[in-house]
Amino acid sequence: MKFTIDRQEKYTSISLQVEKLNSVNAAELKSEMVILNAEGVRNIILDLTQVTFVDSSGLSAILVGYRLCNQANGSYVVCQVGDQVAKLLKIAQLEEILTMVPTLSEAIDMVMMDEIERELGSEDDSE
Repeated sequence: MKFTIDRQEKYTSISLQVEKLNSVNAAELKSEMVILNAEGVRNIILDLTQVTFVDSSGLSAILVGYRLCNQANGSYVVCQVGDQVAKLLKIAQLEEILTMVPTLSEAIDMVMMDEIERELGSEDDSE
């Protein structure tokens, strides 16, 4: 599977470079997210700019990222979702649990705000 990974201090973004996220390549995406999580990454942005089709295996891969970040008390944001994929996510009722935003910059802003809120929350807990 072709994708690019951009590691930053507070988040890692994964930009898929394929039109289809399906049974042929979903396992590789899952594996990459598990590896990132094992390395301590808790905030992942999944950029679906080029993806026009997702099957059940692809949905499963998207949900693996959500679960990993959630368990790590992190953020998982899906961005730049095309119309066809958005319809599928809606049918699967995943738009209710996934954080989806239109652009990568909005996704970054969202993760950074979540990080600030977590840091402030941990300061409140320590008082």
